[in-house]
Order: sequence, then structure tokens, then C-alpha cells
Amino acid sequence: MDVESVAAELYGLRPSEFTAARDVQVAKARKAGDKDLDKAIAALRKPTVAAWTAGLLARHRPEEAQGLVQLGEALRTAHRTLDAGLLRKLSHDQHVVIGELARTARALAVEAGQAVSEPVQREVEQILHTVLADADVAAQWEAGRLATTPDLASGFAGLEPQPGAAPPRSIQPPPAGSTKGHHPRPAPAPAPAPDVDAAAALARRASVAAAEAELTEARAEEVRLEAGKAAALELVERARAAVVAAEEGVQAATQRLEAARAARADALARQREAGHAAAKVRARVKAAARKVEKLTNP
Repeated sequence: MDVESVAAELYGLRPSEFTAARDVQVAKARKAGDKDLDKAIAALRKPTVAAWTAGLLARHRPEEAQGLVQLGEALRTAHRTLDAGLLRKLSHDQHVVIGELARTARALAVEAGQAVSEPVQREVEQILHTVLADADVAAQWEAGRLATTPDLASGFAGLEPQPGAAPPRSIQPPPAGSTKGHHPRPAPAPAPAPDVDAAAALARRASVAAAEAELTEARAEEVRLEAGKAAALELVERARAAVVAAEEGVQAATQRLEAARAARADALARQREAGHAAAKVRARVKAAARKVEKLTNP
């Protein structure tokens, strides 16, 4: 076990999982008695969500990551040589590539279970801009070891033009002896460097990767919607079955109520008949009693 392999494992985890996993690795190194490794692992910084999201490109899209690094090298070279034509071409490619790669990074983060907000998305774009401008940041990012969002380099600060480099046409000084209103013929644009083709290829690959990520996300959303639709249909069927059962219960209860009412009416009718019959019997008993009394008491 060494710090490089441990770092590769830790920075591949989601930020929320980083600290606990790092503590486990520190404990392993400490148990093995490797104090230097213990300190080196403990010094690894937890990545921000933006840095981790940007790092997913280097981990899962190595070709696009290498292409972005090459584009940064070409931009820095064009800046040193004050190659205006190349700078314009590469600057355009820069904005296209960064936009596509940032969207791809966000899709990769969502696939890994990490939500990416709009502010974090802008931080990812800032990181990619800095990768283009700063070779040290580019190396750290490509290795998957970037932990924070570096300060955004402005205008490739610190890159001095090479000795003897001709300034771009827009700032070419007028030739000696020229008169007011005379415009010198612009110098021919330098031939594009080979890295321009690489940058264009990177832009195409980034566009394809972003489109594929968008397709994957759309398909996942379609699956989620279909699952929701199936669940809704199941609920509808259950509700329909419950309604049918309730209606059947109401119908059965209505039938029982009608049967009970009929039985009650029949019982009342029999009760009335029995009352009339009992009255007749009582009258007959009284008449018979009076007759017996007359016969026995002349």
C-alpha cells in the first residue's frame, strides 16, 4: 500500500464518503507501523463537490481529459508566441469544449448518486478553465488529485511572449515613415499548429460524450416515468377493485336490509293475527264461564 494507490481510491469516492474511508486507511497504515504513510494519507484533503465532479472526467473520460490538457498546452503556446489567429481559433474551441465537458461531468456525478447544483456546475467550469491556463493544476486534475477549486487564471497570467515573437496583427506597430491614414497591409496569419486539429477533435468528442450523457439521462428518466406509470396503474386497479367490492357490499347490505324489513313486516302481521285470535279465545272463555256459572247456580 502506498499513498498514490490510496489517493486514487479515496478521490474516486463521493465527497461524503471520503473522510470515513481516509480514517480507515490511516488506521491501517498506523497499525502497519508506517508513520510516513500514515501522515501522508492523513494529509489528503477532502475534495469539494465541484473538484470531485471535475475529476470524474479524468477518471471516466481519459481521452477527453487528455485532449483538454493538450488544448491548454496549445493555448499557452499561442499566447507565448502572440499567435493571434491561433488564439482566436483555440479560444473558440475552449468555450465549446468546456461547456460540453462540464455537462458531461455533471451527468457522471448524477449517475454516481451525487446531485450537482448550478453554482457547483459553474465551479466545475472554472476548474476546467484553470486547467487550460495552469499546467500545474492540469497535472493535478488529470491525476485525479484535485481537492479544491483553484483561483481562476486571468488571461494566462505569467506567460511571457517568447523573445522575437511578433505581436498579433491587432497590435502590430505601424512601419517607419508611414503617414496618417495609411494602413499597412496585415501580416499573413501564421499556419495553424497541429494542436488545432487536436482541439477540434476534442470538441467533437466532448460534444458526442455530452450527447451520450444526455441520452443516458433521458433514458433513465424514461425508465423512472414508466415505473411511475405502472405504479399509478396498479393503484388505479386497486381502487377500482375496492370500489367494486364496496358496491357489492352495499348491494348485499341493501338486500339484507330489504329481507329484514320484509321479515319484520311479516312478523308484525303475524303478531296482529295472533292478537286477534287471542282476543277471540278470551271472549269464548268468558262466554263459556258465564254459561257454566248459570248452569251451576239456578
